[in-house]
Amino acid sequence: MASWVLSECGVKPLLRISYPKPRNGILSKTTIPSSFRPLPVCKTNTSLGFSPKSSNGFKGRNWALNVSAPLRVTDVGEEEEREKREIVNGVSNGEESEFDPGAPPPFKLSAIRAAIPKHCWVKDPWRSMSYVVRDVVVVFGLAAVAAYFNNWVVWPLYWIAQGTMFWALFVLGHDCGHGSFSNNPKLNSVVGHILHSSILVPYHGWFTLPFPMLAYPVYLWSRSPGKKGSHFDPNSDLFVPNERKDIITSTACWTAMVALLGCLSFVMGPIQILKLYVVPYFTFVMWLDLVTYLHHHGHEDKLPWYRGKEWNYLRGGLTTLDRDYGWINNIHHDIGTHVIHHLFPQIPHYHLIEATEAAKPVLGKYYREPKKSGPFPLHLWESLVRSMKEDHYVSDTGDVVYYQKDIEL
Repeated sequence: MASWVLSECGVKPLLRISYPKPRNGILSKTTIPSSFRPLPVCKTNTSLGFSPKSSNGFKGRNWALNVSAPLRVTDVGEEEEREKREIVNGVSNGEESEFDPGAPPPFKLSAIRAAIPKHCWVKDPWRSMSYVVRDVVVVFGLAAVAAYFNNWVVWPLYWIAQGTMFWALFVLGHDCGHGSFSNNPKLNSVVGHILHSSILVPYHGWFTLPFPMLAYPVYLWSRSPGKKGSHFDPNSDLFVPNERKDIITSTACWTAMVALLGCLSFVMGPIQILKLYVVPYFTFVMWLDLVTYLHHHGHEDKLPWYRGKEWNYLRGGLTTLDRDYGWINNIHHDIGTHVIHHLFPQIPHYHLIEATEAAKPVLGKYYREPKKSGPFPLHLWESLVRSMKEDHYVSDTGDVVYYQKDIEL
């Protein structure tokens, strides 16, 4: 409203009245303060207009009505746009409003980096190797126990446990590919090749393209329908020319592992190799698919996906999820702390929990706290089923899109 009012007595400032803000948005009679006083009326006023001899010096004018009116009427739509501009990702006039996960974050990657303690970036090759030794000892120990008892009570338990350990080996090799295992590229390459080849994953072919959904050999050979290229072919369009030698090395190591399994089949018998290695391998594939999927899908609130100019490294990394796997967190090297790993893959896995806690104040609502797990992550089954029922496709149009449900399915 205008802050000035015309009256017979002249141009005077309009009294500013502060009303208590009602919670329901409706101003009731009880909210009008008792101290409210109407505007003074000039005694010379004999009608709704000015008298011919008004005190303000205006003569010969007959004002039909003394009114208080805004100098400019604001359109409702314009008012809404103004309010939207005042909102900075969930905060308007100091009060929280609905959070928009697809809005650009009010912080930069450098702010997150600065919040993480310096020692979290330190890579200790001896500590990293200790995890390798631990996992390898467990793998051979499980195989020895299962082969010793060799009964159908032990085998199903073995397949679950050994497949989980194969997945743990994959995570360590994955760290080698990211360079978080050590600062020595040669050490990373040697350890990474041994670990990944032992579970039939082409080391260089994998970490160059780290996020396919299906890891079984069919995908590695020909990728998914509609896509070309092979993770084993050094001349594939998936790789740049200077990666050719690395892909040849990875393919050679993978082939050597296949040959070793073939020889063991002749020595121990194909059924024994099937039980000791092949079934756990597919358990590992299930872990790989499950973890990869749930780190990018299945949250109670839809996660945005970006295209074109809307995408950048920070926004893409913030659309990932952390997950709690209970007792398995330690077994698979805290891979559930995926947000910080996605943003800073060079941080060793044994520092990811501390780095995540340090970054939370900066991330705010862009960090989605994972649901706490019991000893075993059975709660993730609910998230997986819900996502499979609702997250079917994203629109072909738009640069900020969300998964939608196909009602025909």
